[in-house]
Amino acid sequence: MLNYLTLIFLCQLLGEIGVGLLGLPIPGPVLGMVLLFLFLMVRGRVPEPLGEVAGGLQGAMSLLFVPAGAGVILHVELLGAALAPLGAALVVSTLLTIAVTGLLMQWLGRNDETEASDD
Repeated sequence: MLNYLTLIFLCQLLGEIGVGLLGLPIPGPVLGMVLLFLFLMVRGRVPEPLGEVAGGLQGAMSLLFVPAGAGVILHVELLGAALAPLGAALVVSTLLTIAVTGLLMQWLGRNDETEASDD
């Protein structure tokens, strides 16, 4: 299990290094996650110990929101001053996400129906 935890952290480190060297506008952990995904695609499956390690990390994920919550409390005046634009952005982005998800599910459902009728 330690090997797979090391693999996860190594992918994150490589992502951070890649973003730093290439000047990419994405967070290093996101690039690291893409690298891990590509590794798993080449391998063809997710090893069970890796799934267990990832599940353990997911179980502790709520702890990662504590610093963000403290930052929100620290800057509550600043957020209050920008409440209208932030609220509008949240509402618009949420509605857009729901619409795109619904349209994508309809499109994917049609493809499943055509494949089922071809059989």
